Amino acid sequence: MATQLKPDSVLVKAVDVARAALLEQAETSAVGEHVAVALEDERVVTHLFECLMPGYHGWHWSVTITRAYRQKLITLDEVVLIPGNEAIIAPEWIPYKERLQPGDLSPGDLLPVEDDDPRLVPTYSFGDEVGDTAADVVADSRLSQTDRAQIKQVSTELFLSRVRTLSPEGRDLAAERWYAGDGGPEAPLAQAAPASCVSCGFLVRLAGPLAELFGVCANGNANDDGKVVSLDHGCGAHSEVQFGRKQLPEPLPEHVFDTLTLDEIEKF
Repeated sequence: MATQLKPDSVLVKAVDVARAALLEQAETSAVGEHVAVALEDERVVTHLFECLMPGYHGWHWSVTITRAYRQKLITLDEVVLIPGNEAIIAPEWIPYKERLQPGDLSPGDLLPVEDDDPRLVPTYSFGDEVGDTAADVVADSRLSQTDRAQIKQVSTELFLSRVRTLSPEGRDLAAERWYAGDGGPEAPLAQAAPASCVSCGFLVRLAGPLAELFGVCANGNANDDGKVVSLDHGCGAHSEVQFGRKQLPEPLPEHVFDTLTLDEIEKF
């Protein structure tokens, strides 16, 4: 159990000493009233003074003083400016990569991916021996030109020519982001939809594990055209949507057969 600090009466009462030390480093007009005193350690206290400098509302001058055991001489430890509960301070720094939003990149901008990015993993090996990549196999002199061409074509179709590919963690992050976004089931457009995308003829299914939950909209008249949507998403441009009776336009009146001719009009 921690022992409670006993206040040093000499240091606690040394408000004038602390103020004098503060005025050696700050303008008189910048120092306000004594605000509080805090016990830091045995025979170590901090006096807080109001800061009156423009732009520092809610900040305090912090003056820490101490004295040796059985000594009356007070020693200055430090003078700093600290924010109070009502102080205006800069927001916590966020790295630029975490601040970027879709659409922030302009033509010519580059956003390198770190080597240890957990969203990516090395592409699967492809070859006769462990460690041979598709490029190594293609370059193997034992293979004929036809074999190398076929291997290159297959590796390209399977995206094995890429250095890295999406990791399970990267795939899960993408799925969570897409499902919670405008293409997910909670979007206002989906909430008012008459049916879900899973039964829409314009849905193009994806390949791989993401196909279990997502597809791409191919309806040029839909808001999500060309975008990834969840299977339980939906919109009013569903391929099988039909107007209800209330949405149908009012029928036109029947045609009237007009037998009146110009000669008959002239008689009147």
